[in-house]
Amino acid sequence: MKEQFYRYIEQLQDSITSKLEEIDGGAKFKEDIWKRNEGGGGRTRVIENGNVFEKGGVNISAVHGPLAPAMQSYFKVGDVDFFACGLSLVLHPKNPMVPTVHANWRYFEMYEKDGTVIDQWFGGGQDLTPYYLFEEDAKHFHYTCKKACNPHGFSFYSDFKKKCDEYFWNAHRNEARGIGGLFFDYLKENDRMKIADWYDFVTDVGDSFLQAYIPIVEKRKNVPYSEENRKWQEIRRGRYVEFNLVHDKGTLFGLKTNGRIESILMSLPPHVQWVYDHHPEPGSEEEKLIQVLERPVNWV
Repeated sequence: MKEQFYRYIEQLQDSITSKLEEIDGGAKFKEDIWKRNEGGGGRTRVIENGNVFEKGGVNISAVHGPLAPAMQSYFKVGDVDFFACGLSLVLHPKNPMVPTVHANWRYFEMYEKDGTVIDQWFGGGQDLTPYYLFEEDAKHFHYTCKKACNPHGFSFYSDFKKKCDEYFWNAHRNEARGIGGLFFDYLKENDRMKIADWYDFVTDVGDSFLQAYIPIVEKRKNVPYSEENRKWQEIRRGRYVEFNLVHDKGTLFGLKTNGRIESILMSLPPHVQWVYDHHPEPGSEEEKLIQVLERPVNWV
């Protein structure tokens, strides 16, 4: 399974970065091949200062070796080995009318020193973080997520949307990071779903990413915007940074397993503001976004 899934994310990285370069029309992804001393490595691709994308990364990695003591305690296991591979992406567009997007699809397994697999699971999802709310964009993104889920389980969309709303919640701000999407973790073999079935589900979600996001980018990338719109975008990016550094499990896992710092922190936007006690004007488009972030919305 680990070889099969790694081949999949290699191909997915190629298709996503090719399409994003086509949309941007200017900047190209810079590729960085790296190795991890303890085992494994990855292929980082970063785009910066483009016509459409101010900064973005589409990274794949496959790392393995002894599970660190901190993670042994977290998973409640002994001295075991692990393998983890996945694709992680974050895109920060230049135009505030285009939402930031995040996605991740990953596979993890643990095994004894003799190679016997003792646990394996999939995780991942995709979610949207707009700066200005266009309801038709939110509906399109969620409808595409639902369409990818339905063939595998009728309740999957509602289940994993709920988990997304719960996970991407900035508890210290009492607001959502964005308008959600899908989030799933510990997708293990059970009576109804074999591990190969979960592979089919996760790869269908991965294949839906471009369908979910690109039409929104094409619709909004040339919408005029002001300096005030940019200021709001940078203030909201600050909330994005706060979530990633305080709550995000992937960031914390990478830091605790001696991950590659440049790849872990590539999700951080280049221009951010923290304005003291900032509140949007009553009745403004900015306030409209904040009101939506106060509680989950059923978009489809």
